[in-house]
Amino acid sequence: MDLDAYVAERRGEWNRLEALTRRRKLRPDEADELVLLYQRAATHLSVVRSRSPDPVLVAGLSRLVLAARATITGTRKFSWTPVARFFTTTLPGELYRTRWWWITVGVLFMVAATAMVQYVAGHPEVAGVFMSDTEMNDLVSKDFVSYYSEYQAQNFAARVWTNNAWLTAQCLASGVLIVPVFYLLVQNLLNLGVIGGVMVGSGAGDTFLTYLAPHGFLELTCVFVGAGVGLRIGWAWIAPGPHRTRAQALGERARSGMLVALGLALALFVSGLLEAYLTPSPLPAAVRIAIGVLVWLGFLAYALLLGHFAHHRQGSADLDEDLGEAAVPTR
Repeated sequence: MDLDAYVAERRGEWNRLEALTRRRKLRPDEADELVLLYQRAATHLSVVRSRSPDPVLVAGLSRLVLAARATITGTRKFSWTPVARFFTTTLPGELYRTRWWWITVGVLFMVAATAMVQYVAGHPEVAGVFMSDTEMNDLVSKDFVSYYSEYQAQNFAARVWTNNAWLTAQCLASGVLIVPVFYLLVQNLLNLGVIGGVMVGSGAGDTFLTYLAPHGFLELTCVFVGAGVGLRIGWAWIAPGPHRTRAQALGERARSGMLVALGLALALFVSGLLEAYLTPSPLPAAVRIAIGVLVWLGFLAYALLLGHFAHHRQGSADLDEDLGEAAVPTR
């Protein structure tokens, strides 16, 4: 192909296209002309690339085609509407749809934790398997309370947030394998049961509840949500349901899990602030606990009440039908 002749023949169209892309407003006939010239320039770029890939010409035509496409499609401006929709509809709807998973996990965990605290409190030798007598005495006399004021509040909040977010992320990510979720929950159950049992058995149960309740309700609920949603993801490839493959079911549940993960990151940030600023504060114990319970109830109302309306209003937060895979009958 004679590149010079090809360029000379079409240079006028390219110049006209460039002039149209620079205009702020176009008449209807100019808009039609812009679309036509854009289509031709895209064809010209394809021809040049395949037959005579001159780098300078390819770069110039690519820039022209991209500029014309941007003029035709327009630039998307930032809008708060999708952000508002996420927090008012998408996130609460997903929390509501997964409610039975994380509520079940939470109830079973708390029943097991309560039973373990009572058992360890009544059998001190069990705690001795995990801690020495000196460690138990230090825990009751100073370590449990001083833990919440050992660091500066802002540093402690960041540390707690990242630790809890990492634990919740592990529950979500490992849910596809199911077993690791139970391993993580058992680890936390042992930690809570042993420490709580030592505190209660030593007569410091009120201190244990006073320093755990202000942040613990919300913090543990977030962990339960992460574990429940993770197990829901894992169950998708075991029982995908009718009219979809295991890959489709797993993809749908994983996308749902990523939405919940974003919301949990924010909820755990609030929990971290409560643990760093409210739990060790000089406020009366009843006030601290009341604030923590109110925040927790607010989260439950957001997930269950607002989530109920969001679920029935939106239906599903998964990909639109035209963007997803076609459903096929499966056995």
